[in-house]
Amino acid sequence: MVHAANKCIYFITVYKCNNFKLNISFSLVLLSFPNNTQKAYLLFRFLALYKNMAPSFLSVARFVEALLRRRFSSAGLSLQTLSIDSETTIQFWGPPPSSSSENTQKPSLLLLHGFGPSAVWQWSHQVKPLSHFFRLYVPDLVFFGGSSSSGENRSEMFQALCMGKLMEKLEVERFSVVGTSYGGFVAYNMAKMFPEKVEKVVLASSGVNLRRSDNEAFIARAKCHRIKEVMLPASATDLRRFSGMVSSKRLDYVPDFVLNDFCQKMYSEKREEKAELLEGLSIGKDDKTNVSPIQQDVMLIWGEQDQVFPLKMAHDLKEMLGTKATLKVIQKTSHIPQTEKSKEFNGFVMSFLLPPSPSP
Repeated sequence: MVHAANKCIYFITVYKCNNFKLNISFSLVLLSFPNNTQKAYLLFRFLALYKNMAPSFLSVARFVEALLRRRFSSAGLSLQTLSIDSETTIQFWGPPPSSSSENTQKPSLLLLHGFGPSAVWQWSHQVKPLSHFFRLYVPDLVFFGGSSSSGENRSEMFQALCMGKLMEKLEVERFSVVGTSYGGFVAYNMAKMFPEKVEKVVLASSGVNLRRSDNEAFIARAKCHRIKEVMLPASATDLRRFSGMVSSKRLDYVPDFVLNDFCQKMYSEKREEKAELLEGLSIGKDDKTNVSPIQQDVMLIWGEQDQVFPLKMAHDLKEMLGTKATLKVIQKTSHIPQTEKSKEFNGFVMSFLLPPSPSP
């Protein structure tokens, strides 16, 4: 199986153990998630043999993040940081300041990630194909990744205001926005706050019609006491539960030390502030919804098997948004269709946002 792999990365690791050097050479099959499951299993079993030593020389999470950052760079994006006001700084991937005139002719598109790791982990399957057609802006929301604020506001409306300020600072006058899950809460509020700037909206797996009863049902499905126990995993066990709720891919065969490494990399920073963001949501407090139609055309994209915001919420939301809303359901997919069925997801986004091709 390993000999048949067409892409390998070779590592040589030197250990100092009891005054002698132990040289370990192995080939790491380049993982193209969600495929190559068996190859990944073999790799993790190999690493498990060295689990007592591995944390001192190898961070799988850092290696994967480096690969994801390369995807963003290869899509023509550069990592930038911008102070949008005296309190808040936003880190984002966007066109280099010296972009070509060809790139400036493309329509602008803002991608807003969900609650979890930073943007680079959540949009890696979108940046390359979408960059051919759009001028992309992919920020870390406040308190995720490299974005932060000294202010006290923790609501989704505050996030929307910050993203609006970012686009204003970047002198982007008109743009569409795609938001997944928590990012969809932000996208919906941006559409309401900036109707003259936001052209079209895609809400992916985003229950902006969230009620208290929906939160209670989610807690029951997750078999936990509080939502933050799922959304802010702190251990391998927590991460397995989180993955089981948001994805159809299971992590049963991944060693604990690898999952703990991912927890440390993706969820250890700004935990208190992220917990406050969950508490600061304006929705899900009672059994009323504040959803009303917006002036923009809206596409809803949902996974058929979503366990965070079940499909019924999508149908209800479509009715609440009115005649300008359409719903696309991706079969055999859970809460992260942009990762699990990226080609289908990207196809829906492009067909909705791009003008129709002229007839021959």
